Amino acid sequence: MVEIDPARLERWIDGFSQRHGVPERSLRDDPGAVPLVLSAPDGAVAEVLAWAPGADDPFGSVELPERLGLVLVRRGGYAVGLAEGEQLTDHHCGTRYVQSRTAAGGWSQQRFARRRGNQADALVGRVVEQAAGRLLGPKGALVDGLVVGGDKALVRQVLQESVLTPLTVLARREFYDLPDPRLKVLQETLRRGRATRIRIVEPASP
Repeated sequence: MVEIDPARLERWIDGFSQRHGVPERSLRDDPGAVPLVLSAPDGAVAEVLAWAPGADDPFGSVELPERLGLVLVRRGGYAVGLAEGEQLTDHHCGTRYVQSRTAAGGWSQQRFARRRGNQADALVGRVVEQAAGRLLGPKGALVDGLVVGGDKALVRQVLQESVLTPLTVLARREFYDLPDPRLKVLQETLRRGRATRIRIVEPASP
C-alpha cells in the first residue's frame, strides 16, 4: 500500500507504466468494486482505492472531498481543524490532562477511576464544543469529509454526541497511530488524510 499526494496521481501512473508497461485502466462504479484498477502487461496490478466509505455511499469514491474536518483527541490534548484543499483555514489545539495510570498514595481504585472518568468527560466535552463551533453551521456540516484520529475510545465518545450527528454521516478516514495532537500533528494528519491510497500487487516471479 502506498499513499501519494492526489495531485501526483497521473505522474505516479506514468512511473507505474514505465516500470510495468502501459496498463489497461478499468473504471468501476458497481457496488463493492475498487473504483480504478490498473492492469499492466507484466501482471502487476494497482488498485486506486476509494477515498473513504460514507454512510450513504458505503463503497466510496476516488474523489477527495474538497473541504475536510479534522478531529484529533488523545489523553494529552486535542486538535480540531477545517481545511480547504491542502490548507488549514481554521483550527484550534488544546491540552486536557487525563490520567492513564493509577495514582501513587492512598487513593482507592474506585476514587481514581471516578476522577479519571471525570477528566475524560471534560476532555470530550471540550472537543465536542470545538468541533461543533468550527465544523458545523446553521444548515449542517461545513465540510464534505471527516478525518479523525488519536485515541479510538475517546474519538468514539466524541462522535456519539448528538450535536455532531451531521459529521458522523460523512465519509471518514481514521488514524489511530498519532502522538498528542499539536498543530504540527494536525498538519501532518491533513496531508495523510488527503492522500490517495494505492494497493499494489507485484507480478509473480518467473
